[in-house]
Amino acid sequence: MTATPVVRTRGLTKRYRDADALVELDLEVAPGEVLGYLGPNGAGKTTTIRLLLGLIRPTSGSAELFGLDCQRDMVEVHRRLGYVGGETSLWPGLTGAETLHLLGQVQGRVDDAYRDELVERFDLDPSRKVRTYSKGNRQKVALIAALMGRPDLLILDEPTSGLDPLKEYEFRRCVTEARERGQTVFLSSHILSEVEALCDRVGILRDGRLVEVGTLADMRHLSSFTVEATFDGTVPDLAGVDGVLSVSTHGRQATMQLRGSVEPLLQVLAASGVSELRSREPSLEELFLTLYGDGGDGGPSGSGSGGGIIDGVGSGVVGDDRATGDD
Repeated sequence: MTATPVVRTRGLTKRYRDADALVELDLEVAPGEVLGYLGPNGAGKTTTIRLLLGLIRPTSGSAELFGLDCQRDMVEVHRRLGYVGGETSLWPGLTGAETLHLLGQVQGRVDDAYRDELVERFDLDPSRKVRTYSKGNRQKVALIAALMGRPDLLILDEPTSGLDPLKEYEFRRCVTEARERGQTVFLSSHILSEVEALCDRVGILRDGRLVEVGTLADMRHLSSFTVEATFDGTVPDLAGVDGVLSVSTHGRQATMQLRGSVEPLLQVLAASGVSELRSREPSLEELFLTLYGDGGDGGPSGSGSGGGIIDGVGSGVVGDDRATGDD
Protein backbone atom coordinates (compact mmCIF):
# COMPACT_ATOMS: atom_id res chain seq x y z
CA MET A 1 0.00 0.00 0.00
CA THR A 2 1.42 3.38 -1.03
CA ALA A 3 1.90 5.83 1.81
CA THR A 4 -0.11 9.05 1.72
CA PRO A 5 2.09 11.96 0.59
CA VAL A 6 2.93 14.39 3.37
CA VAL A 7 2.50 17.29 0.92
CA ARG A 8 0.16 17.12 -2.05
CA THR A 9 -1.09 19.92 -4.28
CA ARG A 10 -3.42 19.64 -7.26
CA GLY A 11 -3.82 22.54 -9.66
CA LEU A 12 -2.88 24.93 -6.86
CA THR A 13 -3.23 28.49 -8.14
CA LYS A 14 -3.01 31.92 -6.52
CA ARG A 15 -3.82 35.07 -8.44
CA TYR A 16 -3.43 38.66 -7.18
CA ARG A 17 -5.51 41.04 -9.28
CA ASP A 18 -3.97 40.61 -12.76
CA ALA A 19 -0.80 38.79 -11.63
CA ASP A 20 -0.37 35.03 -11.29
CA ALA A 21 1.75 34.25 -8.22
CA LEU A 22 1.32 30.48 -8.59
CA VAL A 23 -0.16 28.55 -11.52
CA GLU A 24 -1.60 25.02 -11.36
CA LEU A 25 1.03 23.53 -9.08
CA ASP A 26 0.97 19.72 -8.98
CA LEU A 27 3.47 18.48 -6.43
CA GLU A 28 3.89 15.59 -3.99
CA VAL A 29 6.41 15.10 -1.19
CA ALA A 30 6.73 11.60 0.26
CA PRO A 31 7.13 10.77 3.96
CA GLY A 32 10.75 11.14 5.05
CA GLU A 33 11.76 13.05 1.90
CA VAL A 34 13.70 16.31 1.80
CA LEU A 35 12.49 18.44 -1.10
CA GLY A 36 14.38 21.53 -2.21
CA TYR A 37 12.18 24.30 -3.62
CA LEU A 38 14.04 26.79 -5.79
CA GLY A 39 13.35 29.84 -7.89
CA PRO A 40 14.31 33.51 -8.22
CA ASN A 41 12.54 36.25 -6.30
CA GLY A 42 8.92 36.43 -7.37
CA ALA A 43 8.83 32.87 -8.67
CA GLY A 44 6.11 31.76 -6.23
CA LYS A 45 8.04 29.95 -3.49
CA THR A 46 6.70 31.87 -0.51
CA THR A 47 3.21 31.97 -2.00
CA THR A 48 3.33 28.16 -2.10
CA ILE A 49 4.40 27.99 1.53
CA ARG A 50 1.68 30.42 2.68
CA LEU A 51 -0.89 28.29 0.89
CA LEU A 52 0.44 25.14 2.56
CA LEU A 53 0.27 26.86 5.95
CA GLY A 54 -3.29 28.02 5.28
CA LEU A 55 -2.31 31.67 5.74
CA ILE A 56 -3.81 32.61 2.37
CA ARG A 57 -6.57 31.01 0.31
CA PRO A 58 -5.99 29.59 -3.15
CA THR A 59 -7.75 31.06 -6.16
CA SER A 60 -8.28 27.49 -7.35
CA GLY A 61 -6.93 24.02 -6.80
CA SER A 62 -6.17 22.23 -3.53
CA ALA A 63 -3.38 21.76 -1.01
CA GLU A 64 -3.14 18.91 1.50
CA LEU A 65 -0.74 18.05 4.31
CA PHE A 66 -0.93 14.50 5.74
CA GLY A 67 -4.04 13.98 3.58
CA LEU A 68 -5.82 16.88 5.33
CA ASP A 69 -7.02 20.07 3.68
CA CYS A 70 -4.68 22.97 4.52
CA GLN A 71 -7.60 25.39 4.91
CA ARG A 72 -10.36 23.30 6.46
CA ASP A 73 -8.13 21.26 8.80
CA MET A 74 -5.56 23.96 9.60
CA VAL A 75 -5.42 23.42 13.37
CA GLU A 76 -4.93 19.67 13.09
CA VAL A 77 -2.35 20.09 10.34
CA HIS A 78 -0.33 22.67 12.29
CA ARG A 79 -0.04 20.35 15.29
CA ARG A 80 2.21 18.17 13.16
CA LEU A 81 4.49 20.74 11.53
CA GLY A 82 7.16 23.29 12.34
CA TYR A 83 7.76 26.39 10.24
CA VAL A 84 10.69 28.78 9.95
CA GLY A 85 10.73 31.84 7.69
CA GLY A 86 13.61 34.02 6.62
CA GLU A 87 12.37 36.98 8.68
CA THR A 88 11.54 36.12 12.29
CA SER A 89 9.62 38.52 14.53
CA LEU A 90 9.37 37.64 18.23
CA TRP A 91 8.32 39.28 21.48
CA PRO A 92 11.09 41.77 22.31
CA GLY A 93 10.42 41.82 26.05
CA LEU A 94 10.84 38.07 26.56
CA THR A 95 14.11 36.23 26.98
CA GLY A 96 15.13 33.51 24.58
CA ALA A 97 14.26 30.85 27.17
CA GLU A 98 10.82 32.37 27.80
CA THR A 99 10.17 32.53 24.07
CA LEU A 100 11.09 28.88 23.59
CA HIS A 101 8.91 27.90 26.57
CA LEU A 102 5.95 29.82 25.18
CA LEU A 103 6.34 28.38 21.71
CA GLY A 104 6.70 24.93 23.23
CA GLN A 105 3.38 25.43 25.03
CA VAL A 106 1.84 26.48 21.72
CA GLN A 107 3.12 23.39 19.92
CA GLY A 108 2.06 21.09 22.74
CA ARG A 109 5.03 18.75 22.49
CA VAL A 110 8.67 19.45 23.22
CA ASP A 111 11.62 17.18 23.80
CA ASP A 112 13.24 19.19 26.61
CA ALA A 113 16.57 17.39 26.39
CA TYR A 114 16.72 17.91 22.64
CA ARG A 115 15.78 21.59 23.06
CA ASP A 116 18.67 22.08 25.48
CA GLU A 117 20.99 20.26 23.10
CA LEU A 118 19.92 22.55 20.24
CA VAL A 119 20.50 25.66 22.40
CA GLU A 120 24.05 24.48 22.96
CA ARG A 121 24.66 23.44 19.36
CA PHE A 122 23.47 26.78 17.99
CA ASP A 123 25.36 28.66 20.70
CA LEU A 124 22.31 30.64 21.82
CA ASP A 125 22.31 32.58 25.10
CA PRO A 126 18.70 31.99 26.26
CA SER A 127 19.00 34.37 29.22
CA ARG A 128 19.14 37.47 27.03
CA LYS A 129 16.12 39.52 25.99
CA VAL A 130 14.96 39.06 22.41
CA ARG A 131 15.34 42.80 21.81
CA THR A 132 19.11 42.41 22.25
CA TYR A 133 19.38 39.58 19.71
CA SER A 134 20.90 40.02 16.28
CA LYS A 135 19.01 38.76 13.23
CA GLY A 136 21.09 35.58 13.39
CA ASN A 137 20.20 34.94 17.04
CA ARG A 138 16.50 35.51 16.37
CA GLN A 139 16.80 32.98 13.56
CA LYS A 140 18.37 30.50 15.99
CA VAL A 141 15.35 30.85 18.28
CA ALA A 142 13.02 30.14 15.36
CA LEU A 143 15.02 27.10 14.27
CA ILE A 144 15.22 25.66 17.78
CA ALA A 145 11.48 26.23 18.28
CA ALA A 146 10.66 24.39 15.06
CA LEU A 147 13.06 21.51 15.65
CA MET A 148 12.55 20.88 19.38
CA GLY A 149 9.16 19.20 18.96
CA ARG A 150 10.47 16.80 16.29
CA PRO A 151 7.44 17.53 14.06
CA ASP A 152 6.43 15.21 11.25
CA LEU A 153 6.94 18.02 8.72
CA LEU A 154 9.38 20.93 8.67
CA ILE A 155 8.53 23.79 6.30
CA LEU A 156 11.60 25.98 5.98
CA ASP A 157 11.65 29.22 3.97
CA GLU A 158 15.20 30.63 3.78
CA PRO A 159 15.87 29.17 7.26
CA THR A 160 19.58 30.04 7.50
CA SER A 161 19.12 33.75 6.77
CA GLY A 162 21.46 35.65 9.09
CA LEU A 163 23.36 32.60 10.33
CA ASP A 164 27.14 32.42 10.19
CA PRO A 165 28.77 29.52 8.28
CA LEU A 166 29.32 27.39 11.40
CA LYS A 167 25.64 27.61 12.34
CA GLU A 168 24.64 26.91 8.73
CA TYR A 169 26.64 23.70 9.04
CA GLU A 170 24.83 22.88 12.30
CA PHE A 171 21.51 23.47 10.59
CA ARG A 172 22.48 21.01 7.87
CA ARG A 173 23.32 18.42 10.53
CA CYS A 174 19.90 18.94 12.11
CA VAL A 175 18.09 18.45 8.80
CA THR A 176 20.09 15.30 8.09
CA GLU A 177 19.19 13.95 11.54
CA ALA A 178 15.53 14.84 10.99
CA ARG A 179 15.49 12.89 7.74
CA GLU A 180 17.12 9.91 9.47
CA ARG A 181 14.30 10.00 12.03
CA GLY A 182 11.73 9.88 9.22
CA GLN A 183 10.68 13.53 9.31
CA THR A 184 9.74 15.24 6.06
CA VAL A 185 11.36 18.54 5.05
CA PHE A 186 10.14 21.14 2.55
CA LEU A 187 13.09 23.50 2.09
CA SER A 188 13.06 26.75 0.14
CA SER A 189 16.53 28.26 -0.06
CA HIS A 190 18.70 30.56 -2.14
CA ILE A 191 21.81 28.77 -0.90
CA LEU A 192 22.21 26.27 -3.69
CA SER A 193 25.01 24.33 -2.00
CA GLU A 194 22.66 23.84 0.96
CA VAL A 195 19.97 22.35 -1.26
CA GLU A 196 22.50 20.23 -3.12
CA ALA A 197 23.85 18.81 0.16
CA LEU A 198 20.50 18.09 1.81
CA CYS A 199 17.77 17.35 -0.69
CA ASP A 200 16.54 14.10 -2.21
CA ARG A 201 14.71 15.95 -4.97
CA VAL A 202 14.57 19.51 -6.25
CA GLY A 203 11.64 21.47 -7.69
CA ILE A 204 12.31 24.65 -9.67
CA LEU A 205 9.74 27.41 -10.11
CA ARG A 206 9.72 30.10 -12.76
CA ASP A 207 7.00 32.74 -13.16
CA GLY A 208 4.76 30.81 -10.77
CA ARG A 209 5.06 27.53 -12.66
CA LEU A 210 6.90 24.36 -11.71
CA VAL A 211 9.31 23.93 -14.63
CA GLU A 212 11.38 21.00 -13.34
CA VAL A 213 11.16 18.49 -10.52
CA GLY A 214 13.36 15.48 -9.88
CA THR A 215 16.62 14.27 -8.44
CA LEU A 216 19.82 16.07 -9.31
CA ALA A 217 20.74 13.09 -11.47
CA ASP A 218 17.44 13.48 -13.34
CA MET A 219 18.17 17.16 -13.97
CA ARG A 220 21.71 16.93 -15.30
CA HIS A 221 20.29 17.11 -18.82
CA LEU A 222 19.40 20.75 -18.23
CA SER A 223 22.99 21.92 -18.32
CA SER A 224 26.25 21.52 -20.10
CA PHE A 225 29.24 19.95 -18.44
CA THR A 226 32.71 21.41 -18.20
CA VAL A 227 35.79 20.04 -19.97
CA GLU A 228 39.25 21.41 -19.20
CA ALA A 229 42.13 20.49 -21.51
CA THR A 230 45.83 21.34 -21.37
CA PHE A 231 47.70 21.08 -24.69
CA ASP A 232 51.32 20.34 -25.49
CA GLY A 233 51.36 23.24 -27.93
CA THR A 234 48.96 25.84 -29.31
CA VAL A 235 45.27 25.52 -28.39
CA PRO A 236 43.30 24.55 -31.55
CA ASP A 237 40.09 26.23 -32.69
CA LEU A 238 37.39 24.40 -30.72
CA ALA A 239 34.47 26.79 -31.13
CA GLY A 240 33.05 24.98 -34.15
CA VAL A 241 33.08 21.49 -32.65
CA ASP A 242 29.62 19.90 -32.34
CA GLY A 243 28.24 20.26 -28.81
CA VAL A 244 30.73 22.90 -27.66
CA LEU A 245 28.78 25.90 -26.37
CA SER A 246 31.65 28.15 -25.32
CA VAL A 247 35.44 28.13 -25.09
CA SER A 248 37.80 30.19 -22.95
CA THR A 249 41.58 29.90 -23.16
CA HIS A 250 44.47 30.77 -20.90
CA GLY A 251 47.91 29.97 -22.27
CA ARG A 252 47.89 26.30 -23.27
CA GLN A 253 44.70 25.54 -21.34
CA ALA A 254 41.14 25.60 -22.72
CA THR A 255 37.90 25.38 -20.73
CA MET A 256 34.80 24.34 -22.66
CA GLN A 257 31.11 24.02 -21.89
CA LEU A 258 29.75 20.95 -23.66
CA ARG A 259 26.23 19.64 -24.20
CA GLY A 260 25.40 16.32 -25.82
CA SER A 261 27.82 13.72 -27.08
CA VAL A 262 31.47 14.13 -26.14
CA GLU A 263 32.72 12.09 -29.13
CA PRO A 264 33.21 14.98 -31.63
CA LEU A 265 35.26 16.91 -29.07
CA LEU A 266 37.35 13.86 -28.15
CA GLN A 267 38.21 13.31 -31.79
CA VAL A 268 39.56 16.85 -32.08
CA LEU A 269 41.42 16.67 -28.77
CA ALA A 270 43.01 13.32 -29.63
CA ALA A 271 44.56 14.86 -32.75
CA SER A 272 45.77 17.99 -30.95
CA GLY A 273 48.33 16.74 -28.42
CA VAL A 274 46.45 16.92 -25.12
CA SER A 275 48.63 16.42 -22.02
CA GLU A 276 45.85 16.71 -19.43
CA LEU A 277 42.06 16.37 -19.59
CA ARG A 278 39.41 16.88 -16.93
CA SER A 279 35.62 16.89 -16.95
CA ARG A 280 32.94 17.33 -14.30
CA GLU A 281 29.18 17.36 -13.97
CA PRO A 282 27.37 20.65 -13.43
CA SER A 283 26.64 21.84 -9.92
CA LEU A 284 23.13 22.77 -8.85
CA GLU A 285 24.10 26.41 -9.33
CA GLU A 286 25.03 25.73 -12.95
CA LEU A 287 21.73 23.92 -13.47
CA PHE A 288 19.91 26.91 -12.01
CA LEU A 289 21.74 29.35 -14.29
CA THR A 290 20.90 27.18 -17.29
CA LEU A 291 17.21 27.68 -16.55
CA TYR A 292 17.35 31.35 -15.62
CA GLY A 293 20.20 32.73 -17.71
CA ASP A 294 21.10 36.10 -16.25
CA GLY A 295 18.90 35.47 -13.22
CA GLY A 296 16.19 37.95 -14.16
CA ASP A 297 13.25 37.85 -11.80
CA GLY A 298 9.98 36.54 -13.11
CA GLY A 299 6.47 36.81 -11.74
CA PRO A 300 4.96 39.36 -9.38
CA SER A 301 7.31 41.22 -7.13
CA GLY A 302 7.02 40.94 -3.36
CA SER A 303 5.85 43.51 -0.89
CA GLY A 304 7.87 42.26 2.08
CA SER A 305 6.86 40.92 5.47
CA GLY A 306 4.19 42.37 7.66
CA GLY A 307 4.88 44.08 10.92
CA GLY A 308 3.19 41.79 13.44
CA ILE A 309 4.82 39.85 16.27
CA ILE A 310 3.89 36.28 15.38
CA ASP A 311 1.45 34.43 13.16
CA GLY A 312 -0.07 31.02 13.63
CA VAL A 313 -0.20 31.02 17.44
CA GLY A 314 -1.45 27.61 18.40
CA SER A 315 0.03 25.98 15.33
CA GLY A 316 3.78 25.82 15.72
CA VAL A 317 4.24 28.53 13.10
CA VAL A 318 7.09 30.93 13.86
CA GLY A 319 7.50 34.15 11.91
CA ASP A 320 5.46 36.83 10.26
CA ASP A 321 4.31 36.06 6.74
CA ARG A 322 1.05 37.91 6.32
CA ALA A 323 2.04 39.99 3.32
CA THR A 324 0.23 39.07 0.13
CA GLY A 325 3.22 39.45 -2.19
CA ASP A 326 5.86 36.84 -2.76
CA ASP A 327 9.58 37.21 -2.20
